[in-house]
Amino acid sequence: MKEDVSLFAAVDLGSNAFRMMIGQSVRRNKGFLIQEVKTLREPVRLAEGFDGGVLDELALDRGWQALARFGKKLRGFEAGRVRAVATSAVRDADNAQLFLASAERHLGFRIDVISGHEEARLVYAGVAHTIQGPESMRLVVDIGGGSTELILGQGAQPLLTESIAVGSGTLGARYFPGGTISPAALQEAERVAILQFEKVARRYRSQGWQQTIGSSGTARMLAKVLKANRLNDVGQSGITYGGLLRLSLRLLEVKSVQQLKLAGLQPHRHSILPGGLVAMLAAFKVFGISQMEPSEPGLRLGVLHGLMCKH
Repeated sequence: MKEDVSLFAAVDLGSNAFRMMIGQSVRRNKGFLIQEVKTLREPVRLAEGFDGGVLDELALDRGWQALARFGKKLRGFEAGRVRAVATSAVRDADNAQLFLASAERHLGFRIDVISGHEEARLVYAGVAHTIQGPESMRLVVDIGGGSTELILGQGAQPLLTESIAVGSGTLGARYFPGGTISPAALQEAERVAILQFEKVARRYRSQGWQQTIGSSGTARMLAKVLKANRLNDVGQSGITYGGLLRLSLRLLEVKSVQQLKLAGLQPHRHSILPGGLVAMLAAFKVFGISQMEPSEPGLRLGVLHGLMCKH
C-alpha cells in the first residue's frame, strides 16, 4: 500500500519555551500516524518576563525573534497546514494584543490564544494518539511554564479537563528568583501548589484511574534526571514519589540551582527545575500518585492531529 505523506506544522508558544514541530501524516489502514520530521525549541521564558501583569520588553523581543526564526522554516507552507497556539503566559498578559500583532507578522501565520480547557483537550488528543492500548482510565498531568492541565480520559475521549494556575516558570520566578533555593521557599511554593490542585481534586479522585501520564517537558526532564541519578527505587521507572523526594533533598543541599551536580540536567532546564519539581510533588500528593510515565509532547501532537484530521 502506498503511503500518503504530507507535511504539517504545530507552533506552541509556551510560557517557558516556544517550540515548533513539523510532522508527516502517514496513512495506515483506516487511520494515520504522526511522524515527527523536525522539532525546534527556543528558550523564550515568557513567564519570567511578567512585570505587573504585562510582558516586559525583553520577553516580548525574545518571543518575536524566536517566531521570526520559525517563520523562515515555514515559508512555502499553506495556511491550512500550520497552526500556532499561545497558552497561559499570553492568555494572562495585559499587553497580549501588542505582543500578538508583531508575533503574527514575524511568524507569517495567525496565532490562536487558546483557553485552558482547549489546551487540556489538545494535550489529551496528542497523548491518546501516541499511547494506544486498553480502554483504561488515565490521568494526564501537563505541567507547563504558566499552568498545569489535568485531564482524566478513557481511550480517545477526555472526560474531565481542568487548567490550574500553577506552572514551573511562574513558581520559579516567584519563589526561586535567579535560581536561589531555600527550605522555606520550597515549602511555601509546594503549599501554594497543593491548595490550587485541591480545588479540583475531588472530582478526579471520585472517578479513579489506572494509569498516570506526564505529557510536558517538565515531566520528561524529571524522569530523565531521576533515571540518570538513580533516585528512583530499584526496579522502578518514570517518575516516582520516592524519586521526587530524593531529588528535593538534593536541592536542599545547595543554595542555588547552578550549584547542583545532577546528571541528565541540561543547562537550559536549570531555571525551571525547582518550580517544576514543586508542582510535580504537589500533584503526586494531592492525587495520590505513586508512579507516572512520561510521554511525548501532548500539546504539539494534539495540534498536528487536529490539522491532519481536516485533510
